[in-house]
Amino acid sequence: MALFRRTLALLLLLAAPLAAQGQWPAVKRDKALEAKLQALASAVQGDVGIYVRHLKSGRGAVLRADELFPTASMIKVPILATLFDRMQQGALRVDTTLTWSDSLRYNGEDDLFDKLRDGVKVPLAQVSLMMITTSDNAAALWLQALVGGGTAINGWLAANGFDSTRMNSRTPGRQANRAAMGWGQTTPREIAELVVRIREGKAVSPAASAEMYRHLTRIYFTGEALSTIPPWVQTASKQGAVDRSRSEVVLVNAPSGDYVFAVITRNQQDTTYRASNQGYTLLRKVSALLWQTFEPKHPWTPPNDGERFKPE
Repeated sequence: MALFRRTLALLLLLAAPLAAQGQWPAVKRDKALEAKLQALASAVQGDVGIYVRHLKSGRGAVLRADELFPTASMIKVPILATLFDRMQQGALRVDTTLTWSDSLRYNGEDDLFDKLRDGVKVPLAQVSLMMITTSDNAAALWLQALVGGGTAINGWLAANGFDSTRMNSRTPGRQANRAAMGWGQTTPREIAELVVRIREGKAVSPAASAEMYRHLTRIYFTGEALSTIPPWVQTASKQGAVDRSRSEVVLVNAPSGDYVFAVITRNQQDTTYRASNQGYTLLRKVSALLWQTFEPKHPWTPPNDGERFKPE
């Protein structure tokens, strides 16, 4: 019975109406590009969603872009937006000093904040920086609680037209969603368009958007999609990974005009965390294909042996 309920919940989530896609900018679907992306996606044992849009021309691709997928750590972008909304309202200040408590500890292993001593003072600005730059989970959960929890984050998302993106973890009434999707859920289209909104100065306020965008350009994990984009080209991105899902959203400030893409997998059979993971490989190949597609006059190939210098 429990398995039936979980299966039913997942089916309901995937079958939910997605009429909100009409509010987003139209994509001029490039069938040749979509065919190439589909070929890459077919190498993954699992479900793949891809959304691509060149902001100036509208050229792009849509593959299962309005289905629900796990966010993993990409949910930290909505946390960031809600945090800046609270600062915009005056409820928080960027120079606020927070006090770390052992009760905030997440797992005590992977995250820098988990290694802090009880009572350590930390500026709010550094907590938000670490949440995005190094994807610190303890920092993210700290901020999630600080802004009012998942209910407040989901309220911001709903108020700003994001009908499918939601926080599930530690959020009342979202238990079934969490069982199906984990920490958060989104669609490739929505998470990409959230980053576009930040890029265009339309999230919270122009000043808040500018600083959020700076956060998203300071990323520690450069081994997947970012690795196939020239390092001198600015990118704003967020990565996600849980056992059965890999994801990345990237907005590229390319020479010929900005483009955005989001790639998310679901139900992956390959649950390894090696660079050869099917999801990680897909992220690199999609990113390389899009650079070649949108920037044919600026060919670039990653140097050999670059993987040895990439953090895992």
